[in-house]
Amino acid sequence: MGLMAGVLAVALMAPAPFAPEYVALGDSYASGAGAGSYVDSSCRRSSNAYPALQGEDFPSFKFVACSGATTKSLKSQFKALSPATSFVTITIGGNDLGFVDVLTTCTLNGNSSCEKRVEKARAFARDQLPGRLDTTYAAIKEAAPSAQLVVLGYPRLFTPDDGCRTLSARKRQALNDAADELSDVISAAASRAGARYVDVREAFADHGVCADEPWINALVSPADDSYHPNKAGQAAYFAALTG
Repeated sequence: MGLMAGVLAVALMAPAPFAPEYVALGDSYASGAGAGSYVDSSCRRSSNAYPALQGEDFPSFKFVACSGATTKSLKSQFKALSPATSFVTITIGGNDLGFVDVLTTCTLNGNSSCEKRVEKARAFARDQLPGRLDTTYAAIKEAAPSAQLVVLGYPRLFTPDDGCRTLSARKRQALNDAADELSDVISAAASRAGARYVDVREAFADHGVCADEPWINALVSPADDSYHPNKAGQAAYFAALTG
């Protein structure tokens, strides 16, 4: 066999190189609910969402994050992962704690009922969520063993002392304290998994629901977009991811 024929034979036998592939997993904070310009109304996937902005840099991009997702309902999203996947982002955990029910309770009821429901969510975050997150991140690594995993957390909803009348000061403090505990739990789980954790709380610190320049929606219509990052908030997520 001549030299050129040998080189050609080796080239044909070698596996084709994979193009960088990005898979975006998660819930409504990852899908972009609240940010408008929806490309999938059922999952509230927005072209303004941080995955969509990041996906512009990848030749292969699978945007499967979906509003309402929990750690227990991600199996269908995991189908997008493969050994060819090189980059994965995820925001997950808020719905496991009953995000919608917590906000509904705090909106429609008094301080004590709100604080009681928030404490129930915080107890779940401490006792149940760590194991769920460990299982989730392990499943991602098993399905996409070569991928870099980046876990993005959640912001506090309210800026302290902003004069907000949407909810009482006690309710706002309870919800912000819960956001801090949730962030700590997710950060610790990401560390155990060897993933990068992106904490967005400081980025959003002066841009809560009632701030002069809010990056999080107040009560809006449709209600599914309430208390979610708006277009500017998703841009802030993207800046934190790429910063």
